[in-house]
Amino acid sequence: MGRRRRRWRDGGGVLVVVGGGGEGVRVPLEIASSYRARTKGLLGRDSVEGAMLLSPANSVHTFRMRMAIDVAYLDRRLAVIAVRTMRPGRLGLPRLRARHVLEAEAGVMSGWGVRTGARVEIVEGPAG
Repeated sequence: MGRRRRRWRDGGGVLVVVGGGGEGVRVPLEIASSYRARTKGLLGRDSVEGAMLLSPANSVHTFRMRMAIDVAYLDRRLAVIAVRTMRPGRLGLPRLRARHVLEAEAGVMSGWGVRTGARVEIVEGPAG
């Protein structure tokens, strides 16, 4: 049986950070899967409510951004490969194993439990 590539649609959803006891932190999520949505990303914003998923993606930049952001690189199984904080005007190096990138305001990911080795889940649809 072949592997099916995970595809999401542009829109909203929920990011669930899976905890050790099975419980999860739930965070509002914007999904950017089209070329146009990924290219725009968080450009021109002063803040973000929750997080943004760029998929597919293995690197990001913060040129023309107004704020510092946390960036988490995810592999195909949605495990966190690395987490970095990037100031505006920076270019992130591509991560070879990364298939998706999460972006959020600087400093919030550690509070959600997003760290190297953690696993996340993506639930499409309204964040309700």
